[in-house]
Amino acid sequence: MIRVVVDAMGGDYAPREIVRGAVEGARGHNIEVVLVGRREAVEKELSDYDLDGARINTCWAEETVGMEEDPVRAVRRKPNSSIAVGIKLVKSGQASAFVSGGSTGAVATAALLSLGKKKGVSRPALGIVFGSPSGPVLFLDVGANSDCKPRHLLQFAEMGNVYMKRIFNISEPRIGLLSNGEEETKGNKLARAAYQLLAKSELNFLGNVEGHDLPKGKTDVVVTDGFTGNVVVKLSEGLGEVFAELSKQAVDNNPIFREAEKQILNYTALGGAFLLGVKGNVIITHGKSDAGAMKRAIRLAERMVEQQVAEAIGT
Repeated sequence: MIRVVVDAMGGDYAPREIVRGAVEGARGHNIEVVLVGRREAVEKELSDYDLDGARINTCWAEETVGMEEDPVRAVRRKPNSSIAVGIKLVKSGQASAFVSGGSTGAVATAALLSLGKKKGVSRPALGIVFGSPSGPVLFLDVGANSDCKPRHLLQFAEMGNVYMKRIFNISEPRIGLLSNGEEETKGNKLARAAYQLLAKSELNFLGNVEGHDLPKGKTDVVVTDGFTGNVVVKLSEGLGEVFAELSKQAVDNNPIFREAEKQILNYTALGGAFLLGVKGNVIITHGKSDAGAMKRAIRLAERMVEQQVAEAIGT
């Protein structure tokens, strides 16, 4: 049985939506969900559900990490936070994956300090999957590394290659490098140097892709530095919200437009972000994730464990 730890206190709608999503995610699958958080708050929410068919366990952690807190200081000063305790359960082997909608920086910091990096990985990367008309597109890094070197982008591509092979059964994932033009000579120093490394690698590297290529699915994996990636993701979030609102106003909430917004512009439809390159499966959901998004994140964690994604990355 796969045991997934869920941070019950992480996210804008915690613990209510988190607990609800955990119960729904545990039903009908060979999963045990361990909710980590404040005892009184978690027990209160659990009392609303009939757990028949859902394997739910609990682990108490009375501290929480706020979104406004410095991630490194918070993780070190709050060893009994829901994030730190949850990561430790993965570290000790008592669980196979950790899911949280809390502070991205705190989750990444706790994972690095407690789980450590896989051998051969210089910088773990945060990845998300966009939907496109031609299939899923993995985009990384989206925030774990603001400043990168060319070899880091090569490693991101290598990790993304493993992920797409194992999760989506793509035999030879097409790799693209985000730049401001398709030509080899386009881009800043980082992009131009990374292009040369990728071109010499054994990966199925197709070359540069531009921002408008992301939603089209021109490649299966797109790599960039974490600063640029985070800006792109935040822009897509805003566009998704605007698109959803305009579609409601223009076509009376047409279900076709709603589905397009959900599948293409909303990356939480596929489970949220995941940290590749650490010794464990760590998934970070959007802070505004509801029960449905949490359920999908738990199912993603299950698949990552089943397909041994973390084990296959690094040397």
